[in-house]
Amino acid sequence: MAARVSARHVVVWLLVAAAATCFSCARAGSVRRAPATRQRLEVQRHLKRLNKQAVKSIKSPDGDIIDCVHISHQPAFDHPFLKNHTIQMRPAFHPEGLLFDESKVASQKKTPSMAQLWHQNGRCPEGTIPIRRTKRDDVLRASSVKRYGKKKHRSIPNPLSIDPDLLNESGHQHAIAYVEGDTYYGAKATINVWEPRIQQSNEFSLSQLWILGGSFGEDLNSIEAGWQVSPDLYGDNNTRLFTYWTSDSYQATGCYNLLCSGFIQINSEIAMGAAIYPLSRYGGSQYDISILVWKDPKEGHWWMQFGNNYVLGYWPSFLFSYLTDSASMVEWGGEVVNSEPDGEHTSTAMGSGHFPEEGFGRASYFRNIQIVDESNNLRAPRGVGTFTEQSNCYDVQTGNSNHWGHFFYYGGPGRNSNCP
Repeated sequence: MAARVSARHVVVWLLVAAAATCFSCARAGSVRRAPATRQRLEVQRHLKRLNKQAVKSIKSPDGDIIDCVHISHQPAFDHPFLKNHTIQMRPAFHPEGLLFDESKVASQKKTPSMAQLWHQNGRCPEGTIPIRRTKRDDVLRASSVKRYGKKKHRSIPNPLSIDPDLLNESGHQHAIAYVEGDTYYGAKATINVWEPRIQQSNEFSLSQLWILGGSFGEDLNSIEAGWQVSPDLYGDNNTRLFTYWTSDSYQATGCYNLLCSGFIQINSEIAMGAAIYPLSRYGGSQYDISILVWKDPKEGHWWMQFGNNYVLGYWPSFLFSYLTDSASMVEWGGEVVNSEPDGEHTSTAMGSGHFPEEGFGRASYFRNIQIVDESNNLRAPRGVGTFTEQSNCYDVQTGNSNHWGHFFYYGGPGRNSNCP
């Protein structure tokens, strides 16, 4: 009898132990699941903030979905300072010396020579703006939900302070032309458009203009626009139109395109972050885009124009500190991320992927680079300098001609026999 009782006790004890183990396993599993659940909810909330209700949606041939969102519902108006903002539908002044048809601001009817792929399948109605829909995978590729759509800190080219030990500290490399030492109220350029090869998905290649104010420390103000190839941001290798802004050197403020509150778009034709076509081919047809950014002398906002006919919108002046008044430097050129895969320099290309000396049809260029002065006049820049961290990887060469004004060729292949 005693033996049977002991066996029963053993069975009960085993059942209790098993139950406790199962409870512990379940508890551990729920703990492991909790961060994943939190991330999923965080991503969903972020997508809901970014993807506004659409009046119409258009499927682009490249897989993008372009949402036509009512102009007053765009992400800019999530900003607390913009809750009661009256949208400015046109700038008070354009820079003098700009070839511009004033009637095109309101109608926005004519198709630019450089189109966007989504135009093949439709257009957004008047009173709306086109916004590239953000997908769940787009956000998940970022280092965190908070950092989605943001550049890394210290990615700006500083040609005035070159420390050889810091050349690749941020992992960013540049080949640029620049002006400094005056006050600037805008900049313009016509930029050759290519599809450079990207070696690693966490790298990018872009060509843009920078309008800068403040120091190169923690308080840098920057407005940027151009074209880029960024697999990490967009999930593909397409060449895309982009903008960027920051008022604290890429730390907490600012973002690409419309991925945060800031830029106010008024144009129904051009989508920030959407693919550009056609593209230049080596030894073949060449295509370029024209970008102008300037400060409206009346309202003080920074406006952006694409091509000769398309005023896209503006960055309200309150977003900035130094740029509330004027810029102290303007830069034009290329930038790549060099993550040094396998301990070697990246082979991610800048521009066409060919060095400047190859010239037209082979090397990428910026032409007719101009600045806007204190009298709101477009004029040729004075005292243009150049800068590159490693000229045997990416280089820049300037020139001047009657037809192209101030211009430069730039770029390169990255890793090569002289750039190990």
